[in-house]
Amino acid sequence: MSIWIDLANAPHVAFFLPIIAELKRRGHAVYISIRDFNQTVEIARLNGLDGTVIGKHGGKSSLGKMLNLFTRSGALAAFGRAQRVDIAVSHNSYTQTVAGRLIGARVVTIMDYEGQPANHIAFRLAHRVIVPAAFPENDLHRFGCRDARVVRYDGFKEQVYLSSFQPRPTFPADLARACRLGDDWDLAKNILVTVRTPASMAAYHHFENLLFEKLLDRLNEESELTVVLLPRTADQREYYGEKYPHLHIPPEPLSGNDLVYFSDFVVSAGGTMNREAAVLGTPVCTIFAWELPAVDKSLIEMGRLISIESEKDLDTLRFQKKKKGRLLSNPGLCEQLADLITSA
Repeated sequence: MSIWIDLANAPHVAFFLPIIAELKRRGHAVYISIRDFNQTVEIARLNGLDGTVIGKHGGKSSLGKMLNLFTRSGALAAFGRAQRVDIAVSHNSYTQTVAGRLIGARVVTIMDYEGQPANHIAFRLAHRVIVPAAFPENDLHRFGCRDARVVRYDGFKEQVYLSSFQPRPTFPADLARACRLGDDWDLAKNILVTVRTPASMAAYHHFENLLFEKLLDRLNEESELTVVLLPRTADQREYYGEKYPHLHIPPEPLSGNDLVYFSDFVVSAGGTMNREAAVLGTPVCTIFAWELPAVDKSLIEMGRLISIESEKDLDTLRFQKKKKGRLLSNPGLCEQLADLITSA
């Protein structure tokens, strides 16, 4: 079969890498489109994915997002039609969902967050909706998804690519060079903290995160820590770089999984990196400023994730060298998802 995968955001690269390899191993032709947003193109190239760059982010305004829905969907439809694809699959790329329907392909959407308003588009149009077991059933119905379209899997999407993860021993040296930490910087002697900024351009992010700024205020003053800050956009890079000069912003994409693995502590105002840390066994706090996703609540119940909800919670944070964590493995998940995609 001819299978088309759309990489609409940076985390999609790591998620689909093993799935693409599995689909190719089974003899399917795989075509890749990439949205030029949040270093997705750079990260895809870094991982050896040769895809076609189509479209950008629609911006923060509702009007921009609506216009982008039409323009990128049209461009994607032309791409998919040219490849004569049988199945269009994404992690909730609603523009690809529209495009896939326009060209008569079978459409598969995978999603793990019930707070994304665009679920209304993808869940209504997709032929198959794949969600984790923790995804609330009432939210599936709220987004117009019929039960017959839904397939659930046990675990977390991050386990698709982390269950067999092997860290690169050279990564700490690569990090030191990229962030100009100095020739004498030693991971064994320094506490490494990784921080991910809010997804301020996302459709679901229509709120301020004042706690995140207070966290950075504190980290900027703690000279005994090595803090790596990962902005999502050029505007964030400029803003945080000027306001917090003691934090280290990598000038180029790094291996996020290696960074999370070698970090002593991770704090993210988003979702994926928190779950990556939880799966890898790195101490992690979520500082997400809205209703937590059901998958995150599951990790909190498992004791693998902590939620920061107030300044009092911030005051309880203690940064120290971590002990080796236990991997939360799910080795059959990649093959299971490949089965669900090809049988749609």
